Parts: sequence; structure tokens; C-alpha cells
Amino acid sequence: MNATISQAILLVDGYNVIGSWAYLQSIRDQKGLEYARNSLIESLINYSGYKELETKIVFDAHYQKTVKNEEKHSKSLSVHYTSYSETADTYIEKFCASFVRQNPESRTRIIVATSDQAQRHTVVGYGAEWMSAQKLAKEVDFTSIRQKKNLRYRPKSQGRFLFNSLDSKTQQALVKMRFGGG
Repeated sequence: MNATISQAILLVDGYNVIGSWAYLQSIRDQKGLEYARNSLIESLINYSGYKELETKIVFDAHYQKTVKNEEKHSKSLSVHYTSYSETADTYIEKFCASFVRQNPESRTRIIVATSDQAQRHTVVGYGAEWMSAQKLAKEVDFTSIRQKKNLRYRPKSQGRFLFNSLDSKTQQALVKMRFGGG
């Protein structure tokens, strides 16, 4: 597999998810769409990094006279704003179709997160997997809880040196390397 292509690409219909997640709806209604978008981005940065997904959040131009734009928010997450008159659905469908055409031997999974049923049927027809916005919310919450547990139960460092915080197998390998044994 090509080293630049991850094992899974998550395409998120941004406004569909904002309209489906209660806490994002609340943020949108109280503070505005920009705050809701930023909250979604923050939630998915952590999720994408933890799950090792390449994530693309797609927002349509929302009837604004804008040009297509892409913003990189982390190593694993980018946000795509469509050009005027292009919907997120169109962008996602084109991505799915062209990815399959350009990478016929790829084992990369494409997962589309949206609760739009017509979109679901279209992307599945292109060979992508579908995940509802609610399932994505549960996955993000579960991952967040897991991350917090992992941080909480991390063993305390045995001193001020990084070496002391490594597991014994790694310590042994480093000692071998240091003294020319491996």
C-alpha cells in the first residue's frame, strides 16, 4: 500500500453532523455556526489521532460566494470548504468515486459519516462504508473516555530520566544498542 494513504479515510458531512449532535446544535443556536464548526473540528482532531484515521470534514459553501478552500488542522485532520454551489454531498461523492478509480488496488477503507439516507446509498454504491452521525458521536465519546482512562492509569515515571519511564523490553533494547549489541 502507498505510504501516504492511510488505512482508513473518514469523510464527515460537517453541517449534517452539526445538525445531528445535540451539543453542537446547542452551540450553533447559542453562539453561531462558526463555534459549532470549531467544536466539531476539536472533537474529531482527538478522535482521528487516536483512531489513526485520515479525516476530512466537509462543509458546503452554504450559499456564500466563496472559492474552494482546505485547512489542515492536524496531521490527521483537514477541513474542506466547497466552492459556491457545490454541496458537501457532491464533494464526498466525487471523492469516493475518484478515490476508487485512482486507487483500484488500495485496501484503504473510506467511511462516510452522515445521516443523509440518500447520501448513504450513493457512497455505499461507490464502495465506501457508511456511519450515521449518531454512531460517530458515540465513537467520539467512547474514544474520549478511553483516552482519559489511559492517561489516568499511566504508570508514574521512576525518576527524571526518560529511560526510566520506558518498559523493560525497550530499556533492554536501548542498552544493547548503546553497547554495540544490536
